[in-house]
Amino acid sequence: MTRAGRGRGRKVRIGVAQMGVGPSQGENLRKGVRMIEEAARAGADVVCLPELFSTRYFPESRRGRAAPERIPGPTSRALSDAARSSKVVVVGGSIYERAGRSSYNTCVVFDRGGEALSKYRKVHIPQDDHYYEQDYFSSGRTYSVAKTAAGVVGALICFDQWYPEPARVCRLMGAQMLFYPTAIGWVDGIDPVEGDWKKAWEAVQVGHAIANSVVVCAVNRVGREGDTTFWGGSFVCDQFGKVLFRAGDEESVSVVECDLGLGTEVEEGWGFMRNRMQQTYSRVVR
Repeated sequence: MTRAGRGRGRKVRIGVAQMGVGPSQGENLRKGVRMIEEAARAGADVVCLPELFSTRYFPESRRGRAAPERIPGPTSRALSDAARSSKVVVVGGSIYERAGRSSYNTCVVFDRGGEALSKYRKVHIPQDDHYYEQDYFSSGRTYSVAKTAAGVVGALICFDQWYPEPARVCRLMGAQMLFYPTAIGWVDGIDPVEGDWKKAWEAVQVGHAIANSVVVCAVNRVGREGDTTFWGGSFVCDQFGKVLFRAGDEESVSVVECDLGLGTEVEEGWGFMRNRMQQTYSRVVR
C-alpha cells in the first residue's frame, strides 16, 4: 500500500485499483470487487477501477467478443454491493452498456451506501489501429459530476484524457476530483514516432489538474492482451500538478491521501477560474 499527502485542508484517501484482466468476465468482476475491499480496508474513501475492467480489451479487433449489458445489470449491481459493504465511494471503471439500440462505454459512480449517483457515457471515442472503439460504442452527449461523501467527483474515460474541454466542464459543474478509468498501452508494430506516448499521457492530465485546480486520478490496466501491452502507470496528482503517486506496470492496490483544500488555495492565489474570458471562447464550439 502507498500513502502520500500534503496540505491542511480536508483530506481524502483515493484507492487506485490497477488491474490485469483475464478471459473470465466473472473472475475479473470478482477481482475488481476484491480490490475495492482491499483499498477500503487500507482506509480509502473513494476507489477507482480501470476502463472495461471486467472484460478483455475487445476493441483491439473489429471482431472482438463481448456482450453489452444493461445498467442496472450484473456488473453495476456487484459494484453497488461492494460500495455498500465496504462503505466506500466507487468509481466503477467502465461497463459495456446496452441502452435501446445503442451501446456505450459507461462509468457509474456509487456512494458508500451503494446508491448510483451518476452515469457517464464516454464522449470521445477513438478509432485507430487496435483501438477500434467506434465499431462498438456510440458517443455520449453529456457530462456529469457526483456529490459523494468523499467530495464532488467528475468521471471521464480514457480518450477523454486528451481533451481539455471535458475537464473544464466537470470543473464548472463543481468537480473537486477528476477520475479517468483507462485502457492504454504499447501496441506491437506501431512505432511511436511522435515521442513517448506514456509521458505525454501523464503530462496532459497533469495540465488538466493545474488548469482546473482539481485532483486528477488516472487508473490504467496492466498486462498483455493480444498485441497490446498495457503500461499501467496509474497516478494521482494534486491541484498544482505534483504527482503524489505513480504505479508501476504490475497489478497493485494503493491508497493516496489528497488535500481538497489545496484546490481552493490554488484558485484563490492564481485565479484561473475567476479570470476566465468565456466571451472569447466561441470558436471552441463551432
